[in-house]
Amino acid sequence: MSREDRGASYGLTMLFIGLAAGALMALLLTPQTGKQMRKTLRRKYEDAREAVEDFGDQASDWIDTGSELADKVKSKVAPLAKQFRR
Repeated sequence: MSREDRGASYGLTMLFIGLAAGALMALLLTPQTGKQMRKTLRRKYEDAREAVEDFGDQASDWIDTGSELADKVKSKVAPLAKQFRR
């Protein structure tokens, strides 16, 4: 993994942590009864978990697509590289 990839991953991680912390603070500061708060927190947690799972699935698909494209490029460039080495 290159430096740019690690930096982007770190940035996205921090973004999601910040968004989650902000959403949690907004929920906690909104006046509700305890029962309503627990219900809201449970629903938001489940929504967030599903969103993370969906994002993970998408990321996996993007990685697979990127690998396939890289393999195609390598297979097309390899013969050209051999010609230029001669």
